[in-house]
Amino acid sequence: MDAPTRVLTTINHEEPDRVPAFESAFTNNTIKAHYGTPVLGNLIDSLIPLAGNKNYIEILRNRYKDYKKRADSLVKQYEFHRRIKLDIALCGVSLFPRMILDDGSGFVDEYGRIMKYERYKGDGTVIMGYYGGIFKSFEDYESWEPLDPYDEIRISSFLAGKEAQKKMNNDIFVVPSTAAIMEDNWQGFGLPLFSRIIRKHKQAEKIFGDKGKFTLELVKILADNGAEMILLWDDYGFKNGLFINPKKHRTYVIPWLKRICAAAHKRDCKVLLHSDGDLLEIFEDIINSGVDALNPIEPTTANPEYDIFKLNKKYGDKITFVGNISPQMLSTGTISEIEEYSKKLIKELAPEGGYIFSSGHSINPSVTLDRWQTVMNIREKYGKYPISILE
Repeated sequence: MDAPTRVLTTINHEEPDRVPAFESAFTNNTIKAHYGTPVLGNLIDSLIPLAGNKNYIEILRNRYKDYKKRADSLVKQYEFHRRIKLDIALCGVSLFPRMILDDGSGFVDEYGRIMKYERYKGDGTVIMGYYGGIFKSFEDYESWEPLDPYDEIRISSFLAGKEAQKKMNNDIFVVPSTAAIMEDNWQGFGLPLFSRIIRKHKQAEKIFGDKGKFTLELVKILADNGAEMILLWDDYGFKNGLFINPKKHRTYVIPWLKRICAAAHKRDCKVLLHSDGDLLEIFEDIINSGVDALNPIEPTTANPEYDIFKLNKKYGDKITFVGNISPQMLSTGTISEIEEYSKKLIKELAPEGGYIFSSGHSINPSVTLDRWQTVMNIREKYGKYPISILE
């Protein structure tokens, strides 16, 4: 069974040949180097020559325009996914840079977020971090160039991913990923300012509406061009709860999410939502909006009820769970702890489909090789259907 069929079979709550696997981010040069695949290049150094260059946007855009040429570079990147049997690989179709920072340490993206690259001292892994928003007022936001869903680099980026998937004989399933309605929206302002702005209904309606319309149209474009699943980056909360109260979610976020899912489903396309944090207060809203799969079901929230096993008993037939092995466990836990927890996830969630094996956030530089290999071995040994893990 190829990767697209495996993933889509699972999301349809049917049993494929084995449990699919996914990671929303894999920033660990040590593990990548072990498997003989290229590690992420020195992005800081690559940006420095662009600092102050008036043509930096065109330089970056030109890298995306020739999708067949870009597909070749993606094949090299996705080879790591193939070697460790990660079924889903992402290709970004938004969050592109608008301005390079003067010192070349990062950029301001099209959502107004200041993003900088930092290098992990241990193995040189480059990690991108959020450093605040560029908007200092609602008026700043209104003067910002609106997002254009028809920008050619978006569809070109997706087509490059599809071409790479074809070159790799469908051993990986390339899924376009885009920012959506909430997370990257508030990050352009910073949470304190955004919290004040959303008290003003007209301003909040405008801001959420802009991103909702953009995401909805982009999802239509991608699905019309062959996307079978789309990932929405849209963190709604943190470990202690939601960023905004449930009422505001139901006013400004959930209606757009529902329209986006409906548009995708009309075009035979699935929706995978990535949202960190404790989402319990709006969990049923997410399901009722039509989301097909949810990642990563963080195991380290403060709420003991936000537990993947409890959620599965209540909602397991309505949504596909994608997660939730703790990155902390993968960094400092014992091998036996990792084995037992991984086996429990497969045993309780995988039968009859509806579960994709993944960490509870991402694979960061602190995750050790031996612990990661333990996870891989458990998936390989027990993840084949029919699931048969003895007590």
